[in-house]
Amino acid sequence: MLILCSSAADLQRAAEILREGGLVAFPTETVYGLGARADEAGAVAKIFAAKGRPADHPLIVHLPAAEAIDAWARDVPETARRLAERFWPGPLTLILRRAPGVLDAVTGGQDTVGLRVPGNPVARGLLQAAGLGVAAPSANRFGRISPTTAEHVITELEGRVDAVVDGGPCDVGVESTIVDLSGEAPRLLRPGGITAEALEQVLGRAPLPPDAEAPRVPGALASHYAPTTRMVLATDVADAVSDAAPSREVVVLGLSSPRDGVRWVAMPDDPVAYARVLYARLREADESSAQTIVVERPPETWAAVIDRLQRAASTG
Repeated sequence: MLILCSSAADLQRAAEILREGGLVAFPTETVYGLGARADEAGAVAKIFAAKGRPADHPLIVHLPAAEAIDAWARDVPETARRLAERFWPGPLTLILRRAPGVLDAVTGGQDTVGLRVPGNPVARGLLQAAGLGVAAPSANRFGRISPTTAEHVITELEGRVDAVVDGGPCDVGVESTIVDLSGEAPRLLRPGGITAEALEQVLGRAPLPPDAEAPRVPGALASHYAPTTRMVLATDVADAVSDAAPSREVVVLGLSSPRDGVRWVAMPDDPVAYARVLYARLREADESSAQTIVVERPPETWAAVIDRLQRAASTG
């Protein structure tokens, strides 16, 4: 495994690996992605093998610029172009009807494809150097905590990836907002760094929630983003700690005042800062000696954070 930095020479080397069909983990503003060229089935297959990802689970294609959208999507609605103009580069994925030739392996066999232009300058430099659409789910084993540093990627995927580009910690910290524009009305399929309120300002109306006909998208399974340690999402921390102790060692990711006798990790009190550190704190707790992780439930208005925590705790 090559460990590369964000220099122009290292990005060219990483781009060469992508063009040759290899796997490169790289930073985006959301989380680190595990990238392969999206136009070669053999390269895309390596993503699924490295992650242990189900074959019908679609991937998001990362583009070097918004102008590439028409090479990957057909019948692109004006709403998509407005959202791209406002939020690209950035943490927004658009679900559109796929163009002819887009691989089934990328779309999970669906007639739609997820596209985004990342805002992270290292990611953009890599994509521009490669000159390709790059399929890139999070660079971790399927269903596990997403990586927000290069060290997380190495821990998860050492020996399974050709190179890791170290661009420092991710700024947003949770995966992109996903909006479906393949049907009659925009639908918010996954909350993320772009809020529903921000989308409404561009769309002129609030996006609808998913329905039974919504395309499958990444991160929508009931259990996802999960630590291996038992995790509880709790409104009443004292009750949750009492239920877990004394037979179990407990670590609490808390928003309120620390409690005596409990290993307490203070979490930020605003949703942006909370999201930025969430996965790193979960990973640290998971790697500790604790047998239970108790997460104090944030406000329901923190949509992206609540979504990730509910899925992470669904098996606990």
